[in-house]
Amino acid sequence: MGRMIVIEGLDGSGKTTQGNLLAQYLRGRGIPMRPLSFPDYGSRGCTLVDMYLRGDLGKDPDDINGYAASMFYAADRYISYTTDWQKDYDNPDTVIVATRYTTANAYHQLAKLPREHWETFLTWLYDFEYTKLGLPEPDDVILLSMDPVLSSACVEKRSKETGTKKDIHELDADYLARCHGAAQYAAQQGGWKIIDCAPAGNLLSPEKILTEIIYNLDL
Repeated sequence: MGRMIVIEGLDGSGKTTQGNLLAQYLRGRGIPMRPLSFPDYGSRGCTLVDMYLRGDLGKDPDDINGYAASMFYAADRYISYTTDWQKDYDNPDTVIVATRYTTANAYHQLAKLPREHWETFLTWLYDFEYTKLGLPEPDDVILLSMDPVLSSACVEKRSKETGTKKDIHELDADYLARCHGAAQYAAQQGGWKIIDCAPAGNLLSPEKILTEIIYNLDL
């Protein structure tokens, strides 16, 4: 099996940027790699996720409980894996770099649950996806951490510059703040590597963040 690296973080934290930079770095070193991004927008497996994020099933993230929402995202990953990138993962020389994965379900859905239910949910989630569905378990998870107020500002800036409509997660600042706390918990429980992208409120450059990622992954 190949090595699987996952980049996580709140909306607006720069996951896509870092995924692209890490892909360039690996290719530059001649390392076979496969980039992935979840949800897999545009695929048939993403239909339920699309409906959820558009607000078709409820305008508030809390309208859909964490277990149901998790199943939407899991279905997207399962179909993507079995129809597309399983062959890449099975190649022991290939590094998989994914922006978001099962680990995103962890903090996004924990944020909907009472704190006393968090451990039970994580046990269920990882057993469901990694054992029951047979999806690969990541070797490394990087959490791009920043204050949720700053990440919301980044989402707002991106939305204005690109004309991209914000989804129900991005529209709810309180929900994103809860996700921040949940992500710290999930990272500690799962042994993820946490990178502070904005120490003292000062956003690091993409190149500096990449350097931190490379160091933490021992690449």
